[in-house]
Amino acid sequence: MILKKQLNSNLYLALIHYPVVNKNGEKIVSAVTNLDLHDIARAAKTYGIKKFYIVTPLKDQKELVNKILFHWKNGYGAKYNPKRSEALELIDVCDTLEDVLSKIKEFSKESPKTIVTSAKKGLNNLDCKQLNNKIKLGMSCLLIFGTAWGLSNSIIEKADFILEPILGNTEYNHLSVRSAVSIILDRLLGRNNI
Repeated sequence: MILKKQLNSNLYLALIHYPVVNKNGEKIVSAVTNLDLHDIARAAKTYGIKKFYIVTPLKDQKELVNKILFHWKNGYGAKYNPKRSEALELIDVCDTLEDVLSKIKEFSKESPKTIVTSAKKGLNNLDCKQLNNKIKLGMSCLLIFGTAWGLSNSIIEKADFILEPILGNTEYNHLSVRSAVSIILDRLLGRNNI
């Protein structure tokens, strides 16, 4: 099987833990989960993402992330599973989305376009094919995912684009963020779409 040339993407990911909303629509801070760190980092590495940002203002949550990263990048986990270590190298922890945008601008010398995700129908103004075309043209993009029950409107309203939701073939629509990231990355950067 001949592989197509890998897309040199300028795509970054951010997983937002604040501001997000709970099931009642109230603004909250959600907890970081170990599975999100591992699974999203592995998907990000697989699809050539430049950097994966965890956004939380909580000191204890940042300490948890750093403890996990240390174990897998420097501790026993690095020797036990070097592939996991390689993926987790993509993770950086920031207090705010603004901090993420500043870091990307510092790194790439340009401000990325922000693309938010949502499971809600009717908000979308960009589909995966359109975003794929922008990435192919070299546009620097930050793909933003929310935890809990989704991103706060304060983030959605400031975004450059809103990506179409993932829709299954039933009325049930509550994917884990890990699953949503993997599906979207494959739609954007999978070999069938390059």
